[in-house]
Amino acid sequence: MPLPRLIAHRGLSAHAPENTLAAVRAASDAGCDWVELDVQLLGDGTPVIWHDDNLERCSNSRARLVELERDELAMLDAGSWFGARFAGEPIALLDDALALLAERGMGLNLELKVGSGRDPVALAQAVVPRLKNFLAPHGLLVSSFDRQALESARELDSELPLGLLYTSIPRRWAEDARRLRPLSVHADWRRFDQERLIEIRRADIAVYAYTVNDPEAFKPWWEHGVTGVISDDPTLFRDS
Repeated sequence: MPLPRLIAHRGLSAHAPENTLAAVRAASDAGCDWVELDVQLLGDGTPVIWHDDNLERCSNSRARLVELERDELAMLDAGSWFGARFAGEPIALLDDALALLAERGMGLNLELKVGSGRDPVALAQAVVPRLKNFLAPHGLLVSSFDRQALESARELDSELPLGLLYTSIPRRWAEDARRLRPLSVHADWRRFDQERLIEIRRADIAVYAYTVNDPEAFKPWWEHGVTGVISDDPTLFRDS
């Protein structure tokens, strides 16, 4: 599968409220071919596009996701915190995000976000079947920091493209790779280790850097074989 050089982090989150349909549209309008989004479950098992355990930072509510059900989402505003023109932006259902991405012909790096005390297996079981027919021509990566979530995803779909997420790449990365057969490894670029990058690229596994918003500071890492960056504003890299 062709992999992108640039992925818009939580949609075009420098210019629209993160993890919303508005952020996906903004990424598409800016010419971004891929977005990274986070998925979690509400209390009733509905998959939604959201990063935090609770709604306080990015909505007009302080509720925890586990306390919510799908029919309560209509009362919530996930856009006003970012700017008045996004007032009334809804919390996105995974199904709606997938439909929009398919309509726009975009690729997706979907992170299985396992909150404190949440069930990684239940998350994978709710999400992976929805991806069976999604974006085959355009591209899909399913990533997670949670190994149990990735193991469950692999059991559900033996061919699903997986990404191993780390803060810094540990020595055990090869053990994880043997078990999960990932397409890519993702890590915080500020904690990159040149030796690890060489090992991963020699294994023919892609490497993604997050969250990169300074093209000049990042420039030397391209020479070490980094496949691509996940950025709040990929347009910054157009000339790099």
